[in-house]
Amino acid sequence: MGLISGLLTLPLAPVRGTAWVAEQVLEEAERQHYDPARIRRELEDVEERRRSGELTDEQLEDDLVERLMESRRRTTTRKGT
Repeated sequence: MGLISGLLTLPLAPVRGTAWVAEQVLEEAERQHYDPARIRRELEDVEERRRSGELTDEQLEDDLVERLMESRRRTTTRKGT
């Protein structure tokens, strides 16, 4: 980046910084949300709560299984590219 273009785009620096931070937060949130180990722990928790009678709805378990499948799809896609 040249001196002139650097000076002209200087007022946009806070916007670029904010966008970068937002991208980092999103990447970390997705990494945690689709972490297979975390999903498995949550599934184990759901199963334990179901056994104890605390939980009766299967929707939560279905959502976790979907996340696990999406996690595997993302991992496969990432390795393929």
